[in-house]
Amino acid sequence: MQNVNLAIIMGNLTRDPELRYTPNGQPVASFGVATNRSWKDASGEKKDEVEFHEVVVWGKLAELCSQYLTKGRKVHVMGRLQTRSWEGQDGAKRQKTEIVAQDIAFVDSRRDADFSTGEPQEAAAKDAPKKSKKDKNAESVSAKASTDEEEINIDDIPF
Repeated sequence: MQNVNLAIIMGNLTRDPELRYTPNGQPVASFGVATNRSWKDASGEKKDEVEFHEVVVWGKLAELCSQYLTKGRKVHVMGRLQTRSWEGQDGAKRQKTEIVAQDIAFVDSRRDADFSTGEPQEAAAKDAPKKSKKDKNAESVSAKASTDEEEINIDDIPF
């Protein structure tokens, strides 16, 4: 039987993606996602719990995330778990587990997630610059990470 390393989460970004480039020019973005869980305890009292996840994205998908995602946006992330270890400046051993994303779907529209202005959605949409059909379609498309994948023309997608 084959081993499986698969992580799937859907939640809200806790910060804007941070886009960097490796020394050989490979784009990499990182951001946080919060997921919520609610349940009732034995006494019937409602309990809530928030889990915070670190997400790392490589290649063209990293650039798309940097361009279209902002703090508060809802995303669906599918990838694999990876744990990195290093020694900190104080000499202590550190460890971090991240989701290395292979597929990210932008779940909400940018207009719905405009938390930065504090304006109602209708006012924010009215004052927002007009987007081309290509820009609007790009927000609802799931982008897959692959080093040898052909570039997809958004206008060719039938929906």
